Amino acid sequence: MFKLYHFKSFAFSTFLLCSTYQSWAGSSKVQVQEDREPEAATGIIAKEAVIADKFMVATANPYATQSGYNILKQGGSAVDAAIAVQLVLTLVEPQSSGIGGGAFMLHWDKEKQNLTTFDGREVAPKHATSDIFLDKNGQAIPWIQAVVGGRSVGVPGVLAALKLAHEKHGVLPWKALFTDAIALAENGFRVTPRLQKLVEMQYNPGITKLESIHQYFFPNGKAIQAGDLLVNKKLAKVYRSLAEKGITPFYQGWIAKSIVNAVQNSSIAPGKLSIDDLANYQPREISPVCGNYRQYQVCGMAPPSSGGIAVIQILKQLEPYKLGELPFSDARTVHLFTQSSRLAFADRAKYVADDTFVDVPIKTLVSDDYLARRSKLIDVKKDMGKATAGELPNVAQRGDNLSMELPSTSHISIVDAKGNAVSMTTSIEMAFGSAVMTEGFILNNQLTDFSLAPIMNGKPVANRLEANKRPRSSMAPTMVFEKDKLRLVVGSPGGSRIINYVAQTIMGVLDWKLDPQQAINLPKITNRNRITALEKGTSITQLASALRNKGHKVSIRDLNSGVQAIVVDDGSLIGGADPRREGTVKGE
Repeated sequence: MFKLYHFKSFAFSTFLLCSTYQSWAGSSKVQVQEDREPEAATGIIAKEAVIADKFMVATANPYATQSGYNILKQGGSAVDAAIAVQLVLTLVEPQSSGIGGGAFMLHWDKEKQNLTTFDGREVAPKHATSDIFLDKNGQAIPWIQAVVGGRSVGVPGVLAALKLAHEKHGVLPWKALFTDAIALAENGFRVTPRLQKLVEMQYNPGITKLESIHQYFFPNGKAIQAGDLLVNKKLAKVYRSLAEKGITPFYQGWIAKSIVNAVQNSSIAPGKLSIDDLANYQPREISPVCGNYRQYQVCGMAPPSSGGIAVIQILKQLEPYKLGELPFSDARTVHLFTQSSRLAFADRAKYVADDTFVDVPIKTLVSDDYLARRSKLIDVKKDMGKATAGELPNVAQRGDNLSMELPSTSHISIVDAKGNAVSMTTSIEMAFGSAVMTEGFILNNQLTDFSLAPIMNGKPVANRLEANKRPRSSMAPTMVFEKDKLRLVVGSPGGSRIINYVAQTIMGVLDWKLDPQQAINLPKITNRNRITALEKGTSITQLASALRNKGHKVSIRDLNSGVQAIVVDDGSLIGGADPRREGTVKGE
């Protein structure tokens, strides 16, 4: 029996568009252009599953996949490969993740039958206050205004978490994991069409307003183009230092000083990050959150991630329904999924935050009894409208959360030759993060993942900004087990829509018996307790009328998931990468 913190209760280079979402903080209107990504052609070119029998790696970029493969080929562990992948992604996918950000990792030790997690989430500076995103009238400032500059930067945690994981589960020397990343940074990599498009869109206004990042992405005043050879010698220098001396230069040495200088002296919204903040950062190894779904056990991250709880809730609330007997592209299926999602997002908004600061009733939120009661709120005939959070005894009254999570994130799924596995989601939050760039890498804007308004309807928000607190996240790296055997490694970028993307992919594999690539290729559906979004250019849009007849407010839009998944099936590894992004799978 494997050891788990077990609460016993229970879809290359196509491009995606944006939509505008409006939210409110009292009388202060917050306008957010959510999920803005390069535009996609109508319809998605489906990829085919990759099959291997020794090891496998799936990442968001071919360079990163190759680097992870190289490590596994040398006999490296899943953690070794994840480190190499993250170092390369920092360079080749700078809009999504990097050493200036944070991550959540699940790690499965097959021999010890043990699942654990590593929390590398950013932390608010010790001098941060809950009013930093309020205007002089006490109202939340526009989200896009909050993002750019040093004010939004939290203490980066991904490197510290990776070092901790390596100390426990690494096989190859730390230095050996930097080889590919150093070579690519020193000699250059070819810019992808997706990176070109994101730069040209200038969705993050900071990339043209802050000098360092502007010079990097607009050499000679012109945006980088697909096929250009982009060299980053500053990052190569950082990597050589980290390879030789570990993470000390980053948290206590010359790199730390550069980070603090960049944040405190940002020409836009200087921040309060200090040398002490970096020196005092501590990653956490914590137990996963697990719940039962049919004959399976689904495990994910505990708070400050909301992803683990919410994915389990969505699935468990649907357990009374025989989904496998319904077609996927059926209004009944979509309706049920969206209703369960409404309920999960309602709980997420009210209850989930950094559980070292607030009481998060995790055990109750994933319990069989509680989710059975929540499931009964689903009306098969009509949309429930905005769901309310469940009433939980002995939990302080809280206001709903006001924060935005953007989809500039990345996911890594890996299984090594010994059957150990990593599911890791990593992010700098907004596309190009805070746009504060130093020493060749971009710093996160994760403080905007806190509620911009600390008080809502006269009640304190659980996810309000406080000193030394981790902001809530929707990242949902997940593993699924069947009879104590690892069955599925999965995760996705996508902002708060991550929860829907991951839950839907799991259902595709478990309920509809699809291979991971087929499950990823499915048309995407989301509902975050607002509207039902159907993926533009896919067959699912044909259900819009039927759903409206059930009372749904329907939006047909591009949905930019980036799922990476690996199924373990009788010794074979079957991998899939989302066709909506440029990810690849490679194994042997």
